[in-house]
Amino acid sequence: MTYRYCEMEFVPLIIHKNEDDPKKCTARKLKRFGLARFVSFVPRDVIVLYPTSKIRLSRADNIYKNILAMDVSWENINNYMFRDENTRSLPYLLAANPVNYGKPFKLSTVEALAASYYIMGFKDISIKLLEKFSWGLNFIKLNENPLEDYSRARNSDEIYVIESQYY
Repeated sequence: MTYRYCEMEFVPLIIHKNEDDPKKCTARKLKRFGLARFVSFVPRDVIVLYPTSKIRLSRADNIYKNILAMDVSWENINNYMFRDENTRSLPYLLAANPVNYGKPFKLSTVEALAASYYIMGFKDISIKLLEKFSWGLNFIKLNENPLEDYSRARNSDEIYVIESQYY
């Protein structure tokens, strides 16, 4: 389903809990530019990005219509639970955002969404999301090799094998 206010094939969905600094919130900026939509529930046929999921996101997940990110404080992420079959975690990547620069796994909402689309084979969507941030495309430069390798993996098991080379 394509939403009229955005020319992207997919529009990321975000459950936003107002737990961060509004001036640094990447989710709010995506919404403001029509590049994401805030929702209050998890629709069917979506991948939920959840950092403790045992299943790594891979190219095999591009059959889903959309991705849902949780925009919550890292301290509170474990307060939210989802059905395991819908959750995916991201492999080892370094943050490029000013708050967590260089920290593994501490991605902003836009970085998590961009990484997801990149890995699933939708690099154009990834770039479109990141280019709204002055530091955004540095995320791809910083993680270029792993992102390329992850995007060639066919499934979660292959992602784990590739990830072991970087982590």
